[in-house]
Amino acid sequence: MAAGEFDLIARHFTRPVRRATLGVGDDCALLNLAPGQQLAVSSDMLVEGRHFLSTVAPERLGHKALAVNLSDLAACGAEPLAFTLALALPRADEAFLAPFARGIFALADEHGIELVGGDTTAGPLNLCITVFGQLPPGQALLRSGARPGDELWVSGTLGDARLALEVFRGRVALAGEAFDSVRRAMELPQPRVALGQALRGVASSAIDLSDGLLGDLGHVLKRSQVGATVDVDALPRSAVLAAQPLALQHECLLAGGDDYELLFTAPATAREAVLEAGARAGLTVTRCGRMEAAPGLRVVDAQGRAVVAPWRAFDHFAE
Repeated sequence: MAAGEFDLIARHFTRPVRRATLGVGDDCALLNLAPGQQLAVSSDMLVEGRHFLSTVAPERLGHKALAVNLSDLAACGAEPLAFTLALALPRADEAFLAPFARGIFALADEHGIELVGGDTTAGPLNLCITVFGQLPPGQALLRSGARPGDELWVSGTLGDARLALEVFRGRVALAGEAFDSVRRAMELPQPRVALGQALRGVASSAIDLSDGLLGDLGHVLKRSQVGATVDVDALPRSAVLAAQPLALQHECLLAGGDDYELLFTAPATAREAVLEAGARAGLTVTRCGRMEAAPGLRVVDAQGRAVVAPWRAFDHFAE
């Protein structure tokens, strides 16, 4: 007899909670916030064929499903607390569920959070996670705080996830460790939670890079009512991406998406504090532009020459 919905939940997704007052198994979860903290909440959905390939290993898919949500908390500067999982499955497949659960709980344990509820149903493979975090009132990093004169920064390196996608599309040929490294970037993104918390009180605005730098930065410009100039030559990239033709590098760096690094702004006077925050989080942070009063987004090279950037952000209803 095939396992039923509640058997699947009990077998793969029920663990004792330590931080929550009440977790999986009731109509609602109960969470306690530390005194004087605000609740931060974010949801992201991953749909097969839209957000991930059918060939991705279930363990990596579990990791990524939670990672992209933790990345939103990172961009806000919040400390993760707990999460819920809504899961649609074409069939009750133990060969998928066991490694998927391992992947999701490995990352959850890394960040000290727990699954406290959700839902399962039959249907096309679809994963929806809601994360809960906390942070002191008034200290959230927002998209609306950038000011003219602020410097633009990014964490880590950019573009490898898009390069991996182009390999799968047959546009680029990579093999061996080069392909493995960019595939890891696409399938195992690392949410920059520690950096987000370290930037509280330092950064003036922040966003995580999910849909491509040009599009995501555009959200900051709109909310902050400022413009920006990006130095494309300053954008950090891996040796694998740096070996590709320059036009492809620019496309992956500026419009790649799926990086899940933090893009943030800070006053020029906070430069040392930004570098210290990066060091505390164990990450390289790179200055890559400046915010300006003149509206619009300009891309230049290291010599200040304009770079044509015809790409737009990923849009679920326009692709």
